[in-house]
Amino acid sequence: MWILFFGDVVGKPGRKAVAEFLSRLRGIRDVDLVIANGENAASGMGLTDSVVRDLFEAGVDVLTGGNHMWDKKEGIPLVRAGERILRPANCPPGVDGRGWGVFRGRSGTPYAVVSLIGRVFMGSYDCPFRWADAALPGIRREAACVVVDFHAEATSEKRALALYLDGRVSAIAGTHTHVQTSDASVLPGGTGCITDTGMCGPAGSIIGMDPKTVLRRFLLQVPVRFDVASGEPEASGVFFDLDPETGRCAAVQAFRISESQMRSKETWKTFSNP
Repeated sequence: MWILFFGDVVGKPGRKAVAEFLSRLRGIRDVDLVIANGENAASGMGLTDSVVRDLFEAGVDVLTGGNHMWDKKEGIPLVRAGERILRPANCPPGVDGRGWGVFRGRSGTPYAVVSLIGRVFMGSYDCPFRWADAALPGIRREAACVVVDFHAEATSEKRALALYLDGRVSAIAGTHTHVQTSDASVLPGGTGCITDTGMCGPAGSIIGMDPKTVLRRFLLQVPVRFDVASGEPEASGVFFDLDPETGRCAAVQAFRISESQMRSKETWKTFSNP
């Protein structure tokens, strides 16, 4: 079964790219479950009701998060009550929302989706390694297929968790840095992984933001408000081919496609059902 994981969705361009990608994918590849990291989906930081509704209506099944989950006040009730919205599971005890859940794919297959956050350059969170040690036995009793979003800054930390969980989860997708890495693979224990899935957002940007404001920050070292860039959007992410019985990953396919490339029939040949 193919599942699809979109990298960090950045603002309106990112939401547009996700919707366009999913609309054109229909009839080309059967996807059982669609996951997207949505913490930047509302104007670059946080969530709102309309943004969440747009992504779910486009075909996203589950939204994972990270350190920007609470950046918009109107998003806090969504994180608190949304069954299909996950905040990092290794937040300190008492934080609103939930960090994992079991979701049925279009085939009826149960998938456990887990949101975790790193600690290197990220803040004071509980240990994601020890959280996984404690929680995974119970999670795997509910679903053979376990997909982890690891939202972290350091590629070394993301790679370390992937190796640590190899054979205990089906797939682990790194998020947060918005730049897709070229290491998509299946590890020896049967876990599919990529250090960072990239982003869905404006292609001519600096990780989704207007280059003029970001460069001002780098050059002058003064506080600057970052705005989502305009221009052609792109979609980045990864497909994982999971065995619903064993939970093992058979194949991983990363992609990064601009809106103009989505209009070409040639683009979709690499995604056609076998």
